Amino acid sequence: MRSKPVNRLGGARRRRARAGAPRQSKPGAAPRLRTFLIPIAVVIAAVVAGWALLRDASPMLGADAGDAALVALGAETYAAHCALCHGVNLEGEAGWRWQKADGTFPAPPHDANGHTWHHPDDYLFEYTRRGGAALAPAGFRSNMPSFADALSDAEIWASLAFIKSRWPDAIRSRQARLNGRAGVEV
Repeated sequence: MRSKPVNRLGGARRRRARAGAPRQSKPGAAPRLRTFLIPIAVVIAAVVAGWALLRDASPMLGADAGDAALVALGAETYAAHCALCHGVNLEGEAGWRWQKADGTFPAPPHDANGHTWHHPDDYLFEYTRRGGAALAPAGFRSNMPSFADALSDAEIWASLAFIKSRWPDAIRSRQARLNGRAGVEV
């Protein structure tokens, strides 16, 4: 005697299968595709939202030395937060090229005699915002504090615009070429 083939489908499922009805999952169980896609969609939405927030939180204003209002704000910001170390006339501390006993260097000048103009604007912005220790190469000790909690991004850009406004045209042109190579729009 031959046994009948076993139909593993239950009653309701068997009837739907015969009628060509779409397969339904067990009550309370999400389809596999939905289970897979929902977390991916949530992650993508979070990444896009985070990117938008970061982009809008710190827009690159730029250090435009030709913007009179920005330079005026920068002059006030520089006098209040930078001049103590870097000098009222951007002259820096004496002996700024020579390392001190503690391994740090005196504050450099920001005028044409210094090396500030050897760096693109975005680097100067980050160095001011995050502090020297955050960006200094290994083994280099910096006393430059972070101004992230003391100054807004706009005030940092303004102080850089003020510094740049004091440079001769030839140095501003050279520094602008650095910005161009670094992809900075000013």
